[in-house]
Amino acid sequence: MAVRKASCYSKITAVPYTRKSKKQKLSYVRTVPHMKLTKFRMGDLKGYRDERYKTILTIRAKESIQLRDGALEATRQYLNRFLTEDIGKEFYLEIRPYPHHIVRENRMLTGAGADRMSSGMARSFGKALNRSALIKAESILFIIGVNGKKNEEKVRELIKAVKPRLPCKIRVDTEYKE
Repeated sequence: MAVRKASCYSKITAVPYTRKSKKQKLSYVRTVPHMKLTKFRMGDLKGYRDERYKTILTIRAKESIQLRDGALEATRQYLNRFLTEDIGKEFYLEIRPYPHHIVRENRMLTGAGADRMSSGMARSFGKALNRSALIKAESILFIIGVNGKKNEEKVRELIKAVKPRLPCKIRVDTEYKE
């Protein structure tokens, strides 16, 4: 079955819904789906820590949102692929959010005869579907470190191409080091 669209899950409520039952066994999410996000740091891993890169671009979320691991992985793959093609190994890419939150879905049947098969909202905690990261406004999504003005321009073009893969508005902060 296909994944639901991001607008079904992108808004954050005050507190994530958790089931509390008198029977302790029913209060837990039994199976946790595997995480699609495989790596969190790419490129030259020694470079960022010893301040080898003169230009650090930070991608921040402008709004609070729930970001699924599929969107993070798609963005990571796109950035990593084109950074290695255009720049080589002289870059640093880090993903900051970690998808802890488990997204659940209460599947409903539709059509003729569905009222006899579906239990409706009774016991509607839902089954674990995938993971997401709860992101607050102005929090860091990605950090990219490069050298040179040409490389910075290439990264800015990549960030413009990445915007449709993220379900929120983003802002890019640039820090120059001497």
